[in-house]
Amino acid sequence: MSAGWKVLAFFIAPITIASVVVSKDVDDESVAFDTSSQHGLNVDSFQVALNETKLDKRYLIHDVDPAEGFNLRRDVYVRVANMMKLLREKQNWVLVVPPWRKLDHWRLPIEQNALPWRTFFDLESLNRYVPVIEFEDFVKETGESGIDEILYLQEYAEGWEDGHWEEKVDDRDCIDRPVYYKDQDGFYRGYFWGMDNVFARKFKCVSVQGTSAILVSLLEKTKSRSVFVDRFDEVSHIVYGQKDFWEARRSQVFAKHLTAEGDTFRKEILKSEDNKDGTVMYEDWTKNHKKEGSATGGPYLAVHLRRTDFLYAHPDGVPSLDNAIKQIKEILDKQKLDMVFLATDADKEEIDYLKNKLPLVKYDAPKKILQKYGDGGVAIIDQWICAHAKYFVGTRESTFSFRIHEERDILGFHGDQTFNCLCGDKELGKCEQPSKWRVEVY
Repeated sequence: MSAGWKVLAFFIAPITIASVVVSKDVDDESVAFDTSSQHGLNVDSFQVALNETKLDKRYLIHDVDPAEGFNLRRDVYVRVANMMKLLREKQNWVLVVPPWRKLDHWRLPIEQNALPWRTFFDLESLNRYVPVIEFEDFVKETGESGIDEILYLQEYAEGWEDGHWEEKVDDRDCIDRPVYYKDQDGFYRGYFWGMDNVFARKFKCVSVQGTSAILVSLLEKTKSRSVFVDRFDEVSHIVYGQKDFWEARRSQVFAKHLTAEGDTFRKEILKSEDNKDGTVMYEDWTKNHKKEGSATGGPYLAVHLRRTDFLYAHPDGVPSLDNAIKQIKEILDKQKLDMVFLATDADKEEIDYLKNKLPLVKYDAPKKILQKYGDGGVAIIDQWICAHAKYFVGTRESTFSFRIHEERDILGFHGDQTFNCLCGDKELGKCEQPSKWRVEVY
């Protein structure tokens, strides 16, 4: 069962860091990449409230199965943040966001390992929910690149016994061979985001079944000061679509250097600006309380058309190019729009075919953007532009489309303009549309 389906199934049931992005040649980016003032927002206030027996700071690091993509990892962050909220009621833990490793679907022939989170997200915004620091700051604070313990999450080898579901967690023998090994000095080494100097002192496999909340007691009892929970996607959301879920999700604000690039494209190419589109937002996400329908969006249709592996992984849900063109033309006519913005992983030949049939534009990142922010940065720019369109239609089962749904809901778009997907060829234009998990603000 994939991680995405696992979340849904359970909910229904009840340092030297090598980076292509660090740059000091642009004034506004030097501010974006300076984390010295970004990770203390919640820690100090929390320390004051703690009694003296809980003053020792502890560090939680997490990561996801290497096969999972960029947008599933963003979903897992929400699971981690909500678990951290519970954990911090008991002990003074700080979340260390892992450097981004090169993902399978990142195609650019450039170095994309050990990218800090600030490449893609605003650290100050994350800190307004739970205290967060970069891995490089963890190294500075602890004085070393060593991690005390790795908890390698896995399913239970026996599965659900007699079909009975219960939340549980146990130390178990490893089912699969982990990506870590013990060196001659007794330290555990492995693929730590492409960083050769990182190691761990202890390692164990842990079988889990349930939400991320089941890890709280496990972490509370450990004597390790720093713990790396790998394959965090093995546990599901504590809550989904409710207040805590949405607060953690809303804190995941894109980095300003990426949204600025998207805003420039919107203005120059798509005649779209926040003041006209009803999409003005405060920098502090906790102050953004947008009503459904308050956003009108820019005068264009945004389409996310998934291709490549989806053609064989989800063959019934991905339309042929000609069928996609037909559906897009119908939406353009119904919505009285004459411009299409396309986000896609299609190859050049397919994109050229679509351009010949549709009034279509696509964001082609300049070399400077590609070199600094890589595939992940380009994906976020695409999502940002899609999130601001008058009308959006995505691809069924795509986490890329899911994240756009969430972003548009946060911005205040009407659900009918947001929760839409293209239909496969066998569905005659009438297919099940995405579930509407609406933002909740209290």
